[in-house]
Amino acid sequence: MIRLLLRVLGPGYAPAMRRTVALMGAAAAAEGLSYALLVPTLRALLGGAPGDAWPWLIGFGAAVAGYGVLRYAADLRGMRVGTTMLRGMYRGLGAHLVRLPIGWYGKDRVGELSVLAGRGLLQAMGVAAHLLAPLVSAVVTPLTIVAVMLVFDWRMGLAALAAAPVVAVVQAWAGRAAAAADAGRHEHDTEAAARVIEFLQAQPVLRAGGRTHERFALLDDALHGVFRAARRSLLGALPGVVGLTLTVQAAFTALLGLGAYLAVGGDLGAAETLAFLVLAARCADPLLSLGELAGRLRGARRRLADLDEVLRTEPLPEPAEPVAPAGHGLELESVTLRRAGRTVLDGVSLSVPEGRRIAVVGPSGAGKSTLLGLIARFHDVDAGAVRVGGVDVRAIGAEELMARIAIVFQDVYLFDGTIEENVRLGRPGASDAEVRAAAAAARLDEVVERLPGGWAARVGEGGALLSGGERQRVAIARALLKDARIVLLDEVSSALDPANEAAVHEGIERLVAGRTVVTVAHRLRTVRNADHIVFLDGGRIVEEGGHEELLRRGGRYAEFWSLSAVPAAR
Repeated sequence: MIRLLLRVLGPGYAPAMRRTVALMGAAAAAEGLSYALLVPTLRALLGGAPGDAWPWLIGFGAAVAGYGVLRYAADLRGMRVGTTMLRGMYRGLGAHLVRLPIGWYGKDRVGELSVLAGRGLLQAMGVAAHLLAPLVSAVVTPLTIVAVMLVFDWRMGLAALAAAPVVAVVQAWAGRAAAAADAGRHEHDTEAAARVIEFLQAQPVLRAGGRTHERFALLDDALHGVFRAARRSLLGALPGVVGLTLTVQAAFTALLGLGAYLAVGGDLGAAETLAFLVLAARCADPLLSLGELAGRLRGARRRLADLDEVLRTEPLPEPAEPVAPAGHGLELESVTLRRAGRTVLDGVSLSVPEGRRIAVVGPSGAGKSTLLGLIARFHDVDAGAVRVGGVDVRAIGAEELMARIAIVFQDVYLFDGTIEENVRLGRPGASDAEVRAAAAAARLDEVVERLPGGWAARVGEGGALLSGGERQRVAIARALLKDARIVLLDEVSSALDPANEAAVHEGIERLVAGRTVVTVAHRLRTVRNADHIVFLDGGRIVEEGGHEELLRRGGRYAEFWSLSAVPAAR
């Protein structure tokens, strides 16, 4: 547990954590050692001269006070270290997540990361603040007390020592019995979190279908799964808790019996017997707390393991000596990409000369958007190479590569800020005049004029207060402001009304002028002016050429054109 925590924390926080554990261990040992003074204190009190007990009483009081100071310092340090680690891990997790390849962020990650970044991280980092001190005390204090017993009476000490492995075995058995049920509960928790997010995102669809009063089956199933998993977890942990309690109580009873036997036989004095009874009780208390503590530790360990798995996920490697490309032409050479056992792109070769426009079309699932992602290095290829300006993207620094590329996605996400703040993401240091010029070129100024608040109008989470076309205009203005020489367009007008589509296309024409452009489109009439058209199907290029040339061939492109462009024209 502690080793896993130290590995997750990394070298920056591990030394402080080790010092905290050492301080907690010293406090727990001080508690056990303070009880060593009980024997001479009780001997004096029960002897012929009780007044001689004052020095021992003062010493015992000083030892307890010293323990109290150490325990306070350990608990305070644990809280401070835990708070510091929580802040650091939030920053560290965020910094790591932005370095992971975009391809890592599958749909199954939504629930997982929402749980981990919320209560998961609090639970994991709460180990230092809330769990380490009782855990260390439950281990160190009883062992120290056993050592004290051995010093004063080897028989009582050996009896207490013999109980230690029995308690350890029962605790290990209880932990294994509950761990399997806890793992199932964790999976159901993650699934339920993903279903809650899906339920909220699906509200427009559910309401449009008149299903506002119906229960969402997927969410219901997930929540029922959480309930069943929680019940299994509770029932799985119960035998272990009961078994541990019975074992500790049995060991305590055996020590009481041994002490009584030795006292009756005259081998153990009254003072020693009474002191050992107190020591045995102090051994039992922290051990009994292990039952409750174990469940919280398993939960924290599960979260630590999840955090460790994410942090150990390798980001895309950065080149040791980055190379800056001389131009802005694009080239894909025999590119192959596999994901989840499926070949997404298979031996794709493609060249886009600098300043030229190429359109990639094809059926859904053909790999079109994935191809754009490879150019932006959202993934690394399994075979072949992607080059920008003649340089493999793996040899270009991430910041350098992204500075050369502007991307406009079909689904535009805007941050919950003002329109101006969202446009400035393209180039934070741009002047007000440059921002206004980019907005005018994207016809975003029309949107700003009719919004209350103008440039200071907030767009809502994800841009929810704007329409799809208005969000696209913000994205185009952002790309114009960035002024990158390579432009990637992914289905930017597939779901726009005619007015917004005209405005968006006007902005796009200004954006792509004189730049190297790769566009993905379903509406084939939007790619007629491309210098070259590539038809992608099943991860392979099955046709390529100019618009008129492909129509004359009468192949897949012509078939798609007859199905999409002609009906649209009617």
